[in-house]
Amino acid sequence: MITTDICIVGAGPVGLFAVFEAGLLKMRCHVIDALPIVGGQLAEIYPKKPIYDIPGFPSILAGDLVDNLMKQIEPFHPTFTLGERVEHLHKQEDGSFVVETSEGTEVACKVVVIAGGLGSFEPRKPAIDNLETFEGKGVNYMVRDPETFRNKRVVIAGGGDSALDWTIFLAGVAEDLTLVHRGTTFRGAPESAQKVVSMAEEGHIKLLLKSNVTNVHGNGKLNAVTVLVDNDTPHEIETDYFIPLFGLVPKLGPIENWGLELDKSAIAVNTFDYSTNVPGVYAIGDINTYPGKLKLILCGFHEAALMAQSAYNIIYPDKKFVLKYTTVNGIQEL
Repeated sequence: MITTDICIVGAGPVGLFAVFEAGLLKMRCHVIDALPIVGGQLAEIYPKKPIYDIPGFPSILAGDLVDNLMKQIEPFHPTFTLGERVEHLHKQEDGSFVVETSEGTEVACKVVVIAGGLGSFEPRKPAIDNLETFEGKGVNYMVRDPETFRNKRVVIAGGGDSALDWTIFLAGVAEDLTLVHRGTTFRGAPESAQKVVSMAEEGHIKLLLKSNVTNVHGNGKLNAVTVLVDNDTPHEIETDYFIPLFGLVPKLGPIENWGLELDKSAIAVNTFDYSTNVPGVYAIGDINTYPGKLKLILCGFHEAALMAQSAYNIIYPDKKFVLKYTTVNGIQEL
């Protein structure tokens, strides 16, 4: 079992900044996220899109903001459990908690901070018959370990940043790679789209535009997909893996069953410290709600700071909190 002071559910920007604010007060954090990478939506959906309302940065790419946050929290040595969804919250007799994930990982902590953005993300699945039959048997909705696809035949479907980025990366890993896109233009970063087109022209990958995967085939394991080209000609492609990357759908998930006060699929909080109706449990970022709520990253940063000051009283009940400015006190490594 992992033991820490604070368990943060959600490794998006607000969850990462909460690690920083907690670290300033000498509170250790363990972070859990259902995604296989840190950064939440910023990393998974739009890593190369600029953000314009982060103080001190006239413009910063979403992925760069995540990288900066990770560098900022390095002195506090947080630990992570990625690719696992939080399932259960067990309240202990002494008021502490044990957080349990979908894979059976258990985290013992005194404070739980829910910073899950819009909730846990689930893949947006295409409407293909029998698709779920091959989940884990050739159909993957995320790339958790690129080495899984080493020297394999891979078909990717999608036209956003994730589809483009993984096409570029896996082209050097897979034996054969095909990108299927229903349109003729891409939603992702223009430079990524141009690189994919160039790779196709040079023969490094196959690119099928105005096309859709309409069927999957196999006997216990995926071995082929059917692609409808230009809504006219069906074309069967032998493959070991099919990776549909059509974005993620946010859902509150198991958190709904934790006894928290909810308001339209968001968690109601006290704006004094962003605590919930369950003592020791806080909610910050887009997942919470209160009068005047703005779903902005910078607002989540503010919520993280006030949450940390309140959590300090739970972690260190016999110590008096004294505000110390980083310009005076610096950053003291944990």
